[in-house]
Parts: sequence; structure tokens; C-alpha cells
Amino acid sequence: MNPGEKGWLKEYLNFRKDLLKDLTLESKRASHPEHSLYRVIQPTGLMYGQPMGAYNLPESDAWDEKDRMKILLAESLISSSLLFHNKSIKNPEELSSVILKTLENISNFYNNIFPELATPTKTLFGRKKSPLELAERILDKRIEYTSEFDTNFWVQFFHNSLLFLDIFIFGQWIHTNADRIVSDFFKYEREELRFSVVKIIACAAHANSKIEYEERRLLEFFLQSTDLPQDKKREAKKIFDEGIALNEINLPTNNSWILKRYFLEIAILTIWADKRVEEVERAFLKQLSNYLGFNEEDLENSMLAIEGFVLEYWDKLNYLQNKQDYKQVSEQFIERMTRITGTHKSRLLKEVQESKELMELLRRARAHELAEDEKQRMQELLIMALKTIPTFVIISLPQRFLTLPILLKILPSNFFAEVA
Repeated sequence: MNPGEKGWLKEYLNFRKDLLKDLTLESKRASHPEHSLYRVIQPTGLMYGQPMGAYNLPESDAWDEKDRMKILLAESLISSSLLFHNKSIKNPEELSSVILKTLENISNFYNNIFPELATPTKTLFGRKKSPLELAERILDKRIEYTSEFDTNFWVQFFHNSLLFLDIFIFGQWIHTNADRIVSDFFKYEREELRFSVVKIIACAAHANSKIEYEERRLLEFFLQSTDLPQDKKREAKKIFDEGIALNEINLPTNNSWILKRYFLEIAILTIWADKRVEEVERAFLKQLSNYLGFNEEDLENSMLAIEGFVLEYWDKLNYLQNKQDYKQVSEQFIERMTRITGTHKSRLLKEVQESKELMELLRRARAHELAEDEKQRMQELLIMALKTIPTFVIISLPQRFLTLPILLKILPSNFFAEVA
């Protein structure tokens, strides 16, 4: 599969058919489809402008950053449609029908809401293009139009994290009849949501009453990618120079959980820009979390999600590669995980005791050193047990980072003595 060549979308759909089928089942198991969508999108890095989740696809090592982001955008849009599909899908034919409708929706969505990406529905010779052809061409153009790829984490973050807003608005669009009034509303929402992100960045950057060099550069990167009208860009610069109070942000009234989660995590990463999080900034994040209707546990979970993502892909996030920073982030993450596993100790004990395979591996580990394949299997089973904790139903665990030695650190003290 080569995302740079014609026909890549068809190849992708063929490869991902089992995953897409599983998503239709996932939507029925989850408490809310937005939680499921977050669980699909957040680990990929798309919310942060970092196309990391595409690394497990065939031949992905040869792809450039734009190819990765294109695949992740396609996957996220299709996932959104499937997760919000309110009818059960019983067979492959029904799944194909839903995906075909999704491709039509993708084409209509971008042609109506992103006029700069408008794509003719017919070829030069008058042949009507298929939904697959149209969606592929529009996704090509969407990535070419706005994406910026650089070794700097923050440049990519503020150029490409706006793609998440495409997915959010698309999730609303697919439930409407696309007339002109509806299209105008979504164009307006697109602009307002982008401007809301500017306000969140400005408020977070001013949290410690001073604008760091890194934070000022962030606004420059961001404004280059927003396509805001000139008057809005001037207003954004003024807000950034002078600051804005939390109660003056006036975020959209849309009560979407995933949108508010996005705003919160944008703020967390903005504060991370200078690699220091001061007490006054921690206090700001608590205030913002409360303003968005979240509690301290929600804030803790977002911090955990971001730290987990960064640790999982540390070797590929060039700008963040600093041993002291890595040590600090990993210690914070392990500390948060330890608190959570301690709170849910009884649940974990029950899960481990109910796994005959894991209990057998623990028995062997007490008698002698485990072989490498046994250690790997023990790691997998312990992570599966952790996934039963409510926090990790929504947050993805960084499986490469959670090696067996680290898992043993985060489990409650004397855990294995109590398992026996």
C-alpha cells in the first residue's frame, strides 16, 4: 500500500476490513461513541498533529509524514462514521454499504465545508467519478493544503492538530441533510472552533503571566495553518499579546465530551511547550478543567493519556528527545499509573486470579527465570488485566513503554504475594 499512489484508499479499505467490522461492534459495547472515538484517535497522535499510529500498517516504514497523516485522517473519518452508526451491521454486504455511504459523506462534507478543496464529480471526458475516487482525491488535497511536517514537535502540533476538528465536524455533518443553510452553519462552526483553539492557546500561554519564546512561536505556527480571515488573525494576535481571562473565552456551547477533551489536551501541550510546568500553570489547568465541566480525575486522565503517547513514541518525537525530560515524563507517568492501580487493587487481583495462564506464569516465575517469550506473554496478560480498570477503558495504554519491569513497578506493593 502506497498512500502517494492512485488507488491507495481502496487498498487501505481492503486491508482494514476486519478492523472496521470490529468498530461497529465496539460502538455497541461502549458507554458513549465519543469515548470510543477518542480511544481510536488519541493513540494515533492525530489530535496532536503527530502521525504515529500508522506505523503498524504494511510498508509504512517507507511512507513520509504526509502519507501517514493522510491514512490516519481517512481512518479517523471512517471510524467516526461507523462508531456513530446507530444500526447493527449483520454481514459484509451491509458493512460495504455503510462504508460506501461514508465515502459519499466525506466527498460532500469537504466539497461543502471546505470550498478551497472543491473537486469536480466528473472527469474531463464526462465520466462520473465513484465515491471512492472522489474521497481519495479530496483527502489527498486536504493533506497537501494544510499539513506542515518538520522535526519540531510543536510545528507539527499546531499545523496538523486542527485535522481533529475535521473529524469532529464531520461527525455532526453525517446526521444532517446538506442544504445551503446547513453548509453555512458548518462553515461558521469551522471558523469559530479554530478561533476557540487560538483562545485556549493564548490563555494557557499566559497562565504563568509571561510568554515564553517557545509559546510565542506556537502562535505563529498556528496562525499560518488556520485560514482565519485577516480580521480574526489580528484579533488572535491581540488576544495572544494581551492575554484572555478564562471566563472570557466563551467556548462553543456544544456539549461534546470529545471536543472539550481536545481543548483540554491542547492547553496541556501548550503549557508543555517550554518543558516546564509551574505550579501556577497546574492551577490554571485545574481551573480550565473545571470550566469545561471536568473534574480533577478527568484532568489526571488527560495528563496520563498525553504522557503515555509521548513515552510510547519517544524515539520518533525528535524535538522531545532529551534524557532529563524523558526521565521526568516517565516518572510522572509511572506515579500516576501506580495511584490508579492502587485504587483498583481488588479488581486487578480478581482479574489475575481468574487467568489460569497468567497464574501459571507467576508460578513458574517464582521457581526460575522465565524465558523471553514467557516474559512477553506475561506482559501482554498483565496489560489485558489493566484494561479492565475504568480509566483504561477510554485511555489507551502505551504497550511498548509498559515493559514487564515497568509493569512490576506500577502494580500495588506486595501484589503478587496476595495473588497466590
